[in-house]
Amino acid sequence: MEFDLAGLAIMALALGAGAIVKGATGMGLPLVALPVLTTFFGLQHAVGLMCVPLIFTNAWQVWRFRTSARDDRMAFLPLFLVGGVVGIVLGTWALTSLPERALVMTLGIILLCYVALKLAAPHFVVGPLLARRAGPLFGIGGGVLQGATGISAPITVTFIHAMAMDREAHVFAVSTMFLLYSVVHLPALAVAGVMQGQWLIEGVMALVPILIFMPLGQAIASRLSRRAFDRMILIFLGLIGLKMVLGL
Repeated sequence: MEFDLAGLAIMALALGAGAIVKGATGMGLPLVALPVLTTFFGLQHAVGLMCVPLIFTNAWQVWRFRTSARDDRMAFLPLFLVGGVVGIVLGTWALTSLPERALVMTLGIILLCYVALKLAAPHFVVGPLLARRAGPLFGIGGGVLQGATGISAPITVTFIHAMAMDREAHVFAVSTMFLLYSVVHLPALAVAGVMQGQWLIEGVMALVPILIFMPLGQAIASRLSRRAFDRMILIFLGLIGLKMVLGL
């Protein structure tokens, strides 16, 4: 498939914009880039293409914030990740078998309800005990969404954000989750007969704009206060919810 220079430039800008958001918040690369890539390639192709960039960028952030692994609040993470792996297998089957619109709209409404809750009760926090108990269920839900659409943030990042961690712990938890999801998702796509070798090559090429713009997002985030970072995440989640509900 061939594209003109304008089309390639638009895709590069979408990847670059997603990389800035990813560098600043620990998430956002697929949320920004996937809609544009889907327009050019189709959903399955776009989801497959994003596997390599997601593995690379999240491995980078896990290593950068690795000291947060010793944080007591990470006790929820192992079972949360196990649930995610189970969900990805189910979601990958759904990618090849089921319509996605009703699921996406429902998740968007749930996400907007969470944003409304945080605005109405800004001190609402998911404590460590509840996080350990509820983590596997949210992991499964996020994995299903990841496998079906290539995006898990409406469930997983909402859950992690509700734990009110500081920026480094938040980015570590989110990046660890996305890294495992991507590592599992790639062979799941291959087993399902969706992944193609050409898409992996395109994914490596997609790293060029990402590597250029991701450090810019990290530089922006390093200047933000804890309150400003929290607001940035909340605004971003709200925009995701609106996008999902409206089908944009």
